[in-house]
Amino acid sequence: MSVDATGAYLFVATDVDGYTSQLRVYSTGRGVPPTAPAAPAHSILNISTRLRVDTGDNVGIGGFIINGNAPKKVMIRALGPSLSNSGVAGAIADPVLELHDRTGNLVAQNDNWNSHRTDVLLTGLVPQNEHESAIIATLSPGAYTAVVRGANGNTGVALVEVYDLSTNDHSRLANISTRGKVEAGDNVMIGGFIIGGDQPTDVIVRAIGPSLTKSNIAGALADPMLEVYDGNGSLHAQDDDWRMYQEQPLIDSGFAPTDDRESAMILQLQPGRYTAIVRGKDNSSGVGLVEAYNLNSN
Repeated sequence: MSVDATGAYLFVATDVDGYTSQLRVYSTGRGVPPTAPAAPAHSILNISTRLRVDTGDNVGIGGFIINGNAPKKVMIRALGPSLSNSGVAGAIADPVLELHDRTGNLVAQNDNWNSHRTDVLLTGLVPQNEHESAIIATLSPGAYTAVVRGANGNTGVALVEVYDLSTNDHSRLANISTRGKVEAGDNVMIGGFIIGGDQPTDVIVRAIGPSLTKSNIAGALADPMLEVYDGNGSLHAQDDDWRMYQEQPLIDSGFAPTDDRESAMILQLQPGRYTAIVRGKDNSSGVGLVEAYNLNSN
């Protein structure tokens, strides 16, 4: 089970033979579903990932890229306790959020969002629990990393999110790539993104595992599988090994994974909400990376 980035919908997945056979979508009665048409064409308004946050190297690490020639105002949130309200078991009790630039310098950090209550209230994206974290920042184009860990070393399931608060056409959210522990059952990795505008957008979605060992990541997921669902919970596409269906187009794109067991798909998606689920083949577990690239962000 998982909630979407706004808290308005609950996704409940059932599993058969390693693939999700059905994804049901329920209204939670909370939050406000986003509306995409007011945004520029080919824009991603929100990117989020639900994952297991442990200690050490297995904290939640979300990277995102801003393309363009103008600063962009964003909001990054780390949710934990409020996930329990939507039936997610083992939610992290007190997530702490850090934002780093591409050089590793700390840009901002937050433990409890109430420390800058007025700024958060003005966004309309208020976390439901005072122990959850939020950062509002105006960022120059470039690569950034959001790190989610538990206060005092606590662990559990968390949701890390990035919202575009300035939907101008001079800079765009181009990518999110989140690394964390992928387990079986409810603790698979779930990534969400919202495509804005009124035109289809070309996106590459990837699930990375074995190649993480080249970056000295211990316990990498041996064989990740990837599924993409639309906002109604219908299965849009799925992939096990990236060479199965789109080998040459992926190679031509420059985003082909470096290990044959990893998953990737090129998708043309209509405006709306989408969910990417990463799980291990044969219910295996390990550290995985879920990524979504906006190919029309330049």
